[in-house]
Amino acid sequence: MEPLQAGHPVDVTGLLRAWSAGDRSALDQLAPILHAELKRIARRCMMRERPDHTLQPTALVNEAFLRLINVQGAEWQDRAHFFALSAQMMRRILVKSAIARGASKRGGSARKVSLEDAVIVSPKRDVQIIKLDEALEELARVDPRKAQIVELRFFAGMNFEEIAAVLKVSSRTIVREWSVSKAWLAREMDR
Repeated sequence: MEPLQAGHPVDVTGLLRAWSAGDRSALDQLAPILHAELKRIARRCMMRERPDHTLQPTALVNEAFLRLINVQGAEWQDRAHFFALSAQMMRRILVKSAIARGASKRGGSARKVSLEDAVIVSPKRDVQIIKLDEALEELARVDPRKAQIVELRFFAGMNFEEIAAVLKVSSRTIVREWSVSKAWLAREMDR
């Protein structure tokens, strides 16, 4: 069983699978549960954005949720799979928003920062989000699992144990690959 909703255990994974199978009532039951968790993820994503960002966490959640419910043929493995895809959608929405605001594609005169520094509020936030996205895309080409680890940790806010469960590997492997991934991304973002 998964988190309690109004004092009753809720099988989120079961409802996700029922929804995947076409049960519209499962989506109705899931919506309030998913919305609360998506809002937590969105707040985490938005903390890394510039303070005057026009997109608010609720708008980010709504946009991501609309995209997720319109995914054709999605077969949700479990709750973690759903939220991993949600974090990826939010990342893409933020990158698209940064590009739309006219951010320079390559960073121009932007100050170079490490992955850890990218979460600090900065006037060059749009450029850093775009650079991080480009570096993650490159990491995904080189090592897809490491890119997933970064996405789940950095954008979805999952801990090492949760990531290990999603990727079906040990927590020690996740910790080790997280360290390697951070170093690789820092090097790529410094280029």
